[in-house]
Amino acid sequence: MSAGHVADTVTNIRGTHVLACAPGGPKLRTSADALEVIGEALYQRAELVVVPVERLDPGFFTLSTGIAGEIVQKFVNYRLRLAVRGDLSELLAGSASLRAFVVECNRGRHLWFVADDAELGDRLARKPAPAE
Repeated sequence: MSAGHVADTVTNIRGTHVLACAPGGPKLRTSADALEVIGEALYQRAELVVVPVERLDPGFFTLSTGIAGEIVQKFVNYRLRLAVRGDLSELLAGSASLRAFVVECNRGRHLWFVADDAELGDRLARKPAPAE
């Protein structure tokens, strides 16, 4: 008998309604997988989805596969923010393009790469400048 799917949880971090995906859940490999998570996030009225590194298909971190772009675009289309949580140090050490991608994403508001919940909380505590 399998251990089964550990439930994703809904929480509030620094005033932001968050869907936190469980580490043991199904891998996000395709835009269809992303839509499953997005559907749950919308149902739960989440503004941000936190996906542990281990939930992402390894191809996500090889930018030439297009998996990252495909998944991130789905979140953007549905006006949901995405945070990837976990240790990327080994992956970043082996890929200059991935390092550049992470730095660029962390400058924006749609996709963040964070080491842990404390870093995510710090990012959410920073109030964005008002749009003009």
